[in-house]
Amino acid sequence: MACEGDDVRIGEALIKEVINAELKALPSQDVPPLTTPTAEGENEQELKVVDQLAKITILIGDCLYNERLQDAIDAVARSSGSKWDKFKRVAVQVFEHGITWEKIAMLFYIAGKLAVKMVVAHLPESLMEIQRWTVDFFKNNLLAWIQEHGGWINSFSELAQSSMQSVRN
Repeated sequence: MACEGDDVRIGEALIKEVINAELKALPSQDVPPLTTPTAEGENEQELKVVDQLAKITILIGDCLYNERLQDAIDAVARSSGSKWDKFKRVAVQVFEHGITWEKIAMLFYIAGKLAVKMVVAHLPESLMEIQRWTVDFFKNNLLAWIQEHGGWINSFSELAQSSMQSVRN
């Protein structure tokens, strides 16, 4: 079983990787680099885990992406008030019926799509905020559940199964 530090590092790196993967479609000069405070603690095995989880996360997100999800992302991007409050509201809605690996993947995917929206809207400075919001929500609301379910390493079988079901549907 992974220790708490590993799960934190993997979660932070996964959020960054999913956001970066979504941003790859945009011209690189428009996208500022993202950083993670724990990047230097990652080892080769963790990097492989993050890479595989990011691919599965994006596959699940692409398959589940729909008009309702797009509307939620648009609402956060367009909000004139606190975008953090709007983001948190969307995140709470994602998990209103409980936490699952698939829903965690969906939240990270939403963060990536929101990052793209903000860059397209010429607000690239928002990328670090989106990353920070997602990391904060992850640490405060999801990390304990992840650890209770064996850590990120135990997410593979459920996420892979979910991605296969999503592809079939």
